[in-house]
Amino acid sequence: MRSITVLLADDHPIVREGFRKLLDTETDIAVVGEAQTGRQAVAMATKLLPDVVMMDIAMPLLNGLEATRQIRKACPLTKVLMLSAHSDPAYVEEAIEAGASGFLFKQSSATGLSRAIRDIHKGSLIFAPTIVRRILAERSSGRPVPPKKKSVGLTSRETEVLQLIAESKANKEVAVELGIGIKTVEKHREHLMLKIGVHDTAGLTRYAIASGIIECQPTTPAR
Repeated sequence: MRSITVLLADDHPIVREGFRKLLDTETDIAVVGEAQTGRQAVAMATKLLPDVVMMDIAMPLLNGLEATRQIRKACPLTKVLMLSAHSDPAYVEEAIEAGASGFLFKQSSATGLSRAIRDIHKGSLIFAPTIVRRILAERSSGRPVPPKKKSVGLTSRETEVLQLIAESKANKEVAVELGIGIKTVEKHREHLMLKIGVHDTAGLTRYAIASGIIECQPTTPAR
């Protein structure tokens, strides 16, 4: 029987190693690659075409949610299982919107993780029970789930540029990372400030944090 191929995407080597060791014990699951940035995950998924990508939300250079959108667009047969330490319903809602087939905590047991991969591969949607209960509680209370996502007017490329800026990358570094010209980066920065309604990099960074594009504020944001 053909093994279910899995790509691990997490920026922490120790976490990837732990997941690999867990999955290596399964005879029907094969880890075919490891990515340490969201951008690398997209590139590897496009090349390897794994059955399932295990994706962390907080990924450098390109966050896990945006990476999931790009993977689902480039590889529609590849399923994405989102992993996070956070259970915020807003993150879960956006993970679903991005095309993820599941959302589990990183602390999931080996048995639960393997089962989730198998079920997702078969076409099921898998979410941690505590996440489901929290979302149902939010909805039954009549209070809307607060949005924690990018502006409707932000394009995928603008989101990429915004994350790199918020990660303290200078214009030249952003240009190299995205393979575009510095003037193009400057134009994206200007458009971002106009759309978001801020006037400096600090404002862009605050917006990126509030939108869930990055999780924590860099110590020395570039200006």
